[in-house]
Amino acid sequence: MAKYGLLGRQIDYSFSREFFSKKFTQEQRSDIYVNLDYSCIEDFMGWFQTQNTLCGFNVTIPYKEAIIPFLDEIDPVAEAIGAVNTVVIKSHKSNKPRLIGYNTDHLGFRQSLEYWAPQDHKKALILGTGGAAKAILYVLGKLDYDILQLSRNSGPQTLGYDELTQAHLTRYRVIVNCTPLGTFPDIEQAPKLPYTALGPEHYLYDLIYNPEETEFLRRGRNAGAQTKNGRQMLEYQAIEAWKLWQNIV
Repeated sequence: MAKYGLLGRQIDYSFSREFFSKKFTQEQRSDIYVNLDYSCIEDFMGWFQTQNTLCGFNVTIPYKEAIIPFLDEIDPVAEAIGAVNTVVIKSHKSNKPRLIGYNTDHLGFRQSLEYWAPQDHKKALILGTGGAAKAILYVLGKLDYDILQLSRNSGPQTLGYDELTQAHLTRYRVIVNCTPLGTFPDIEQAPKLPYTALGPEHYLYDLIYNPEETEFLRRGRNAGAQTKNGRQMLEYQAIEAWKLWQNIV
């Protein structure tokens, strides 16, 4: 029996545990998948050093960047992105397990975007600057998108929400929410956008999947925009994580 898990904070809503538990049952595997819910990453690493049963784990908010200093090795793509969401654990002759970090978020997002986003309009707003946003930036950059990133505070490469104008929304029609705003149980929250400026030409993508329709997506749908949540992306990235754990090229 192999043991896997999801490292995060306040993750009772976890998609990953549901997904992998169902997968193991369908494939008649005795493997298990658990939530590794820790208030700080140092507590998790302290626990990890005392156990020898974990074979691999996923990483979610807020540890996709914080896990990196604790890794023994990082995949070049994950290093380029600057965030890790999958860790492979390998045994070593020193008896100290080696932690190798990967990013499968970018693969999941790219696959889910392929048949949904407009092919003739490659201008996107990215909401947020955390680890999830970094994977989205990487994908859209590879796809030659013109990107504008929004944050609570403006900076050299970001625009503050209060600086966003209707003119921006006329130009940037693909909008990806990479913030946790609207996640269960705080489902009434949404990024501060001028939603009345949206229309049928806009495509709103929310990385959140719980609830199925966030307030961000609901407001976009009411304005006539195309909408998509993060469920499909998560399924794709989970499959890619499983391939890494099973060493499937």
